[in-house]
Amino acid sequence: MNPPPDGAQDLSGCRGAEGGQDTAGETAVQEPGSRDESVEEKLRSLTFRKQLSYRKAISRSGLQHLAPVHCPISNGPAKELRMTLDWTENAVNGEHLWQETNVSGDLCYLGEENCQVKFAKSALRRKCAACKIVVHTACMEQLDKINFRCKPTFRDGTSRTPREQNLVRHHWVHRRRQEGKCKQCGKGFQQKFSFHSKEIVAISCSWCKQAFHNKVTCFLLHHIEEPCSLGAHAAVIVPPSWIIKVKKPQVNTKNSTRRKKRTSFKRRASKKGLEDIKGRAFIIKPISSPHMKPLLVFVNPKSGGNQGTKVLQMFMWYLNPRQVFDLSQDGPRGALEMYRKVPNLRILACGGDGTVGWILSVLDELQSNPPPPVAVLPLGTGNDLARTLNWGGGYTDEPVSKILCHVEDSTIVQLDRWNLHVERNPDLLHEELDDGTHKLPLNVFNNYFSLGFDAHVTLEFHESREANPEKFNSRFRNKMFYAGAAFSDFLQGSSRDLSKHVKVVCDGTDLTPKIQELKFQCIVFLNIPRYCAGTMPWGNPSDHRDFEPQRHDDGYIEVIGFTMASLAALQVGGHGERLHQCREVTLWTYKAIPMQVDGEPCRLAPSLIRISLRNQANMVQKCKRRTSMPLLNDVHKVHSADHRRVSAPPDSFSVPHLVPDRLRIRVNRIRLQEYEGRHHEKDKLRDASIPLGIIVVRGDCDLETCRMYIDRLQEDLHSVTSPRDHCQDHHSSFPRLLSAQRLNPRWCFLDATSADRFYRIDISQEHLHFVTEISQDEIFILDPEADGTLQGNTGMVMPDLVVEQLPGPSEWWTPTCRKRIVSDSCVPGRGSLQYETLEKRQDLSPSSALQSPVSVDEQALAEAVAAGDLCKGQRNCWRCQTEPMERRRCTKLLSTATGGFAKS
Repeated sequence: MNPPPDGAQDLSGCRGAEGGQDTAGETAVQEPGSRDESVEEKLRSLTFRKQLSYRKAISRSGLQHLAPVHCPISNGPAKELRMTLDWTENAVNGEHLWQETNVSGDLCYLGEENCQVKFAKSALRRKCAACKIVVHTACMEQLDKINFRCKPTFRDGTSRTPREQNLVRHHWVHRRRQEGKCKQCGKGFQQKFSFHSKEIVAISCSWCKQAFHNKVTCFLLHHIEEPCSLGAHAAVIVPPSWIIKVKKPQVNTKNSTRRKKRTSFKRRASKKGLEDIKGRAFIIKPISSPHMKPLLVFVNPKSGGNQGTKVLQMFMWYLNPRQVFDLSQDGPRGALEMYRKVPNLRILACGGDGTVGWILSVLDELQSNPPPPVAVLPLGTGNDLARTLNWGGGYTDEPVSKILCHVEDSTIVQLDRWNLHVERNPDLLHEELDDGTHKLPLNVFNNYFSLGFDAHVTLEFHESREANPEKFNSRFRNKMFYAGAAFSDFLQGSSRDLSKHVKVVCDGTDLTPKIQELKFQCIVFLNIPRYCAGTMPWGNPSDHRDFEPQRHDDGYIEVIGFTMASLAALQVGGHGERLHQCREVTLWTYKAIPMQVDGEPCRLAPSLIRISLRNQANMVQKCKRRTSMPLLNDVHKVHSADHRRVSAPPDSFSVPHLVPDRLRIRVNRIRLQEYEGRHHEKDKLRDASIPLGIIVVRGDCDLETCRMYIDRLQEDLHSVTSPRDHCQDHHSSFPRLLSAQRLNPRWCFLDATSADRFYRIDISQEHLHFVTEISQDEIFILDPEADGTLQGNTGMVMPDLVVEQLPGPSEWWTPTCRKRIVSDSCVPGRGSLQYETLEKRQDLSPSSALQSPVSVDEQALAEAVAAGDLCKGQRNCWRCQTEPMERRRCTKLLSTATGGFAKS
């Protein structure tokens, strides 16, 4: 309720206190409590600034004993803040999930009128992970008074109106800062002084992410009660109407004692079903739809440092928080049991390979038929399974929205899983058994099982970390320890005699003689192509007739042997000694040997180990997705939306635009220092970028192919342009400095399509992204070692690299490495690559603009011939002097440049 106007306040008590009048002394002695109450009530009825001024006046007058007792504002509410989801029967729908935040720029959601700590800059704040509002901890009680709830995550099973609860309505939130454009008028939101803006500029839905201007012309009244379509990720979001909270049935002890016992099969079966849901306060009742692919997200917050916690909060914002689970709380079993009957269910495991194996093991125990496919979001290092399935070696900062699109649209593949059966070695007596464990850490492996040198290094690291965990809190220190342990083990030669103490039989073939002959120090049983943080030990056996290329779904396991030399060569692209591809393996060990199962090490006593195929798990393999071009099933989804789940009108869906045939894209460089400081300020970071040049590519060109063209652009730029260049910016009338500094080989692409910030794209995943996914008219690249002082010029020239790509494979010449780089973007002999300037392009016809690629020397030779000095050009051409075969190429070039004059 708003306070009455200032002129209507009775300030007589305050004036008496200020003036020091003591005429009411008797009254003060007789009724001190009533006077304090009246003064305090009058002060509370004023605004905060007037309260502050009156309290200062009282303190300066020296009559503090007459002032009412002031209770300081507490830093937190009396009740406990909810930071995790409540899955008990006491759960409250619409309860916020408060997370700690240190963002000082976000204002309190209550505004100046209701905020309790307006001028306290250091007051503690909390941010809701589900609706992203920021509130002071001292304002939590006031937030409850205005009854602003978070978006609902479930529905009550005792409700008598289930039809109304099946509709998901918008959850509108006031925003003082908003990215993107208004849904109604299509204009952007005012962001000039957004950092200090206290006005509400937008109203957005925390479900579908639609935003409108805070105007009556944009946000119409019918938007308040209209149903929500759940936005672009409606197919993977679990609607709140599916999750039902039920009350536990109350057992009547009097009636239960009088009932007779029944032993029928139906009774036992129903009793077993009740035991499965005993103790659960929530059940899932899905609505089957062919267009729905509900997603279950499991996040391991311990993986990747602090990445897991951030990923957990981001998925709670995009999805229903009750479909996102923290593995450090209760593990995956409870969630998988609750969602086991949901059709078309998909699982996203956010963590390392161990997290994926944990989830697959629980799925085996539940015996789900068919088992839901599992996608992987890699956190931390290693992640060989994620690399195999094209998810990359680690999470950089890819937008969560794109990850959800990939999980929804990617294909399902099979992954072989292998049993490890361990028993005591029957060939040895009990007294001959060495010290060591008699059980492997895992009895099923998905990636690899190895013994010898690599397992010994991993075991040393594991034992040292268990003894002193505080010394292994840095990724760099861990890598240094690995390197030191490997070097010391190499000097000691602890695995040198491994071949003397093992016997390996694969599908009836004894490999022991070959292992002893080559003296392997490490033996790996490999299920996936990747091993040891991305290396490929099997290689490409195309030149070997006895072996087939490795696959993770063929029911065969690859056996590879390593010496110290082959292990060292593995890091630079080498491979081990291919021994066998088999279905069953029998392994005897005759002493305690270090072993590891999917990265979990141990020292196993002499044993007999049998490896056999267990089953095949469904996995989600990331594939190329052209986000700007709809797939056939997407068009079908647009025209035949499931109106039982999506209540929005069909006109709210839009068909994406087709990809253009050719794209003319400007390449801009951004320094790492500027990116780290301004990656949340897109406009400033865009202005600080330095243009490199222009490339013309096909619309379906991927980033891996685009990288080669940008590298070629750099080569031509440094060989032809002057050390100081400028170019005219199309967005402004000021010339922009043109970069003349070479790119670092480790540069990466930046995704500029997100509304809030720039995102880095992993180099290993460039073949999975198209150019149209990150930009339409310009590309931004991040240079990790660009200097702050870049050289520039006064010439108004922009280097232009024109690439005419036609369907089919093509070859183009790279002058630096003097070899042909094959691309699948154009036809051999018809693709072309040319360097030119904007001034020269105006004088060239379309046919002459597409010529064979030439090097710097060849271009200088052509310029000399065009000037009429043929002899000088031939003397300056070092290729003609050193390589006779190149003389023909130069002669042909001269003939083309002079119209046949150089043939003689």
